[in-house]
Amino acid sequence: MSQNLNNFSEFYRFYLCEHKNKICRRWHFFGSSLVLLGLTLIIITGQWKFFPILFVLGYGPAWIGHFFYEKNKPATFKYPFYSLMSDWVMYKDILIGKVKI
Repeated sequence: MSQNLNNFSEFYRFYLCEHKNKICRRWHFFGSSLVLLGLTLIIITGQWKFFPILFVLGYGPAWIGHFFYEKNKPATFKYPFYSLMSDWVMYKDILIGKVKI
């Protein structure tokens, strides 16, 4: 990640380059879906003590995708905020067919 990333648009292009492997993207989509399901259950039940588990549900599958399929280091370690935003933009882009899995 030696390039200069001046804004979110530039970062997202970089982010997509770090997610070329479709299995990695599938792991990301799976993890993000688990987060949405878990958050829904937490809201319905009011069991906010389980909120920290959402981080494991989201990042666990994504990191499996990176370490075993993409063979790179997740951008989360260097750009945590932009990376989290990009996870959800890519999720939306997968849902609308702009990014293929």
